This record gives sequence, structure tokens and C-alpha cells, in this order.
Amino acid sequence: MKGEVASGIQTIYKSGQKGLAWLIDPDDWDELLPEKLKEIQDLKVDFIFIGGSLIQQDNVTELIKMIRENVPHLPIVIFPGNALQFSPNADALLFLSLISGRNPDLLIGQHVAVAPLIEKSNIEVLPTGYLLIDGGKRTSVHYMSQTIPLPNHSPELTVATALAGYYLGLKYFYLDAGSGAAEPVNPKIIKAMKKRIAAPLLVGGGLNNIEKIRQAYLAGADIVVIGNGAEKSIKLLKEVSDFLESIRVLSN
Repeated sequence: MKGEVASGIQTIYKSGQKGLAWLIDPDDWDELLPEKLKEIQDLKVDFIFIGGSLIQQDNVTELIKMIRENVPHLPIVIFPGNALQFSPNADALLFLSLISGRNPDLLIGQHVAVAPLIEKSNIEVLPTGYLLIDGGKRTSVHYMSQTIPLPNHSPELTVATALAGYYLGLKYFYLDAGSGAAEPVNPKIIKAMKKRIAAPLLVGGGLNNIEKIRQAYLAGADIVVIGNGAEKSIKLLKEVSDFLESIRVLSN
């Protein structure tokens, strides 16, 4: 039903609970993915995100179908690198505006291209301010976006950028160090964002072990997005799920 993804995110945000999203890159999909999906059926995973900086195969719709067959209870959200990654078969779309950069194509250009397709679909649209943070090395998202990431030591600059997006009406915010980042988003930035921006906060990039993920949650991330870490070992999702369950037990 339309509105369920937004409602789920808002529930996580308002309740103070924590959410987990597994980001799957269509280019990295292999024959082992169905088995991996079956392994997470009983874990504390809230969303499946689909997307990547460079999609070399036209298989997003096929991937969505396969995910639904294996984990029909999990909402599928498109995390697009460009307008070509849109599929009306997903449950929701992160309508990303790269507010940390000055590339007009990723601020509004790609949005104009895909807007008529969205209008004809029944997909949920989640207006999201996307902030690229320097993760210590140049990643594919830096190259594809042709933008300079925000420094990882400047909470005030990141918050000021997010505030501008908030006042423009964006309802969700995504801090991303980029896929394969050497370092994740600085917990000080996450903490400052949580304190100053009254909106759900998603954090991803460079979160490849449980300690980094734990720090992101404790700093204030509402939803952590794991991509490469889960691709290398599904065990990481199990560790995060156990951590989230321990938080839930302690809070009751």
C-alpha cells in the first residue's frame, strides 16, 4: 500500500528505534544472492535498497522480482544514481537531491527527466537531501557526481547544508561517505545532524564492521545502510541485527 515505506521510516525516527537497510548494487548481483536473501528472512532488516553509481546492466526490474520472491515482506526502495535506474515495480524511491554538490544535473536535472515516469506510477516518493561526505579516498560516487564531498571534520558546514535542504522542504537526509570509503561519516557530524535537523537521518558508506556501525547508531543515525560490507559477508547483517535486538531489549 502506498505510504507504507514513509510510515515505516517515520515510525523508526519518532520511536527512537533504529533501522537497517541492505543496499544491493544491480551490477554485483550473482547467483548467490537468493540464498543470501533467504538468510536474512528472520533478521532485523527493515528495507532493501537497490542502486549504484554506475549501472551497466538493464536488470533492475528483474532484480526487484527476484527479491520479492525471496523476501516478500521487505519493502524495496530505489536508491538511484541517475534517472535510468527508476523502476515503477519498487515500493518507494529516494528522490535524491545532491545538495552537498553544485552539479545542476543531480540537484534537479535528473529529477525533471524522471518526473513524468513517476507521475504515471504508484511508487512512493521520498524527497531526500543527499550529502556526500569525504570518506578518505575517491569513490565511484565522487567520480560519477563530479562534485567535491563535504569535509569529514566539519559538522557545522554539513548541518548548514542540510538546513538549507530542510527549509526547501526535503523530508529525509542521507549522509554518505561513498561505497568502499576508507572511513565512514564522522560520528560528530551524525550527532550534530541529529541534534539540529528534525527529520529521519540515513547514514551509509564505509560501514564495513560492527564497531563502525555501532558508532553510527549511537551518534544518532536512524537508519544505517550497508552495502559492500554485506556483499562480502552476510554475517555482518546478522551482527547488526543482534545489536539492534539488544538495544530493543534494553529499552523495554
